[in-house]
Amino acid sequence: MTFVVTDNCVRCKYTDCVEVCPVDCFYEGPNFLVIHPDECIDCALCEPECPANAIFSEDEVPKGQEIYIELNAELAEKWPNISARHDPLPDAKEWDGVPNKLQYLER
Repeated sequence: MTFVVTDNCVRCKYTDCVEVCPVDCFYEGPNFLVIHPDECIDCALCEPECPANAIFSEDEVPKGQEIYIELNAELAEKWPNISARHDPLPDAKEWDGVPNKLQYLER
């Protein structure tokens, strides 16, 4: 089982989760983070650290957001690894909670 970064991370990109990951399985794109499913050890440390509540266990991904399971796996192969916390995107607070942000995902 793996954890998955979902819709609410798009255009927010808080990195509090990265800081607690013991295996550095997060990867960073322009406006989104993903978890590499083959590297995640299912420790669940990242989930409560996400201020945007965008991380879920693979079997608990919210209905309608299942596409993010595939996106995490695909984009983790393309994007660089991130292992340290940094500031979220400048307008993260305005985007936090906005639904259906897949259209804004920059690859």
